[in-house]
This record gives sequence, structure tokens and C-alpha cells, in this order.
Amino acid sequence: MTFTGLLQGVAVVLALEGIAYALAPGAMRRALATLAAAPDQRLRIGGLVAAVLGVGIAWALKG
Repeated sequence: MTFTGLLQGVAVVLALEGIAYALAPGAMRRALATLAAAPDQRLRIGGLVAAVLGVGIAWALKG
């Protein structure tokens, strides 16, 4: 994995998030309110799962 590849991944995430806000701002606002009300432990577990999945997918794509 190169630094350029990492930046490309960040760019894709930003584009997808921007599209979500542009197409459904109300749904994104509700999602953020739900996240703000979630307990810390649930956010930690969700973040850990997302991180492990992201690393796993990047590793699998690298071949």
C-alpha cells in the first residue's frame, strides 16, 4: 500500500459521505443524532468493527 493509495481511499470516503449529505441531509442529521445519543461502549465496538473490516478489505484487495 502506498501513500497515494491511502489518499485515494480517503478521497473515496469523502466523496461517498458528501453524496450522502447531498442526497439525504435529513437522514444524515437523524443518523448523527442517533450516534450522539449512543453509549460510548457501543460507539467503541462499532468503531473497532469498522476498523477491522476496513483493514481486512484493504489487505484482501492488495492481494
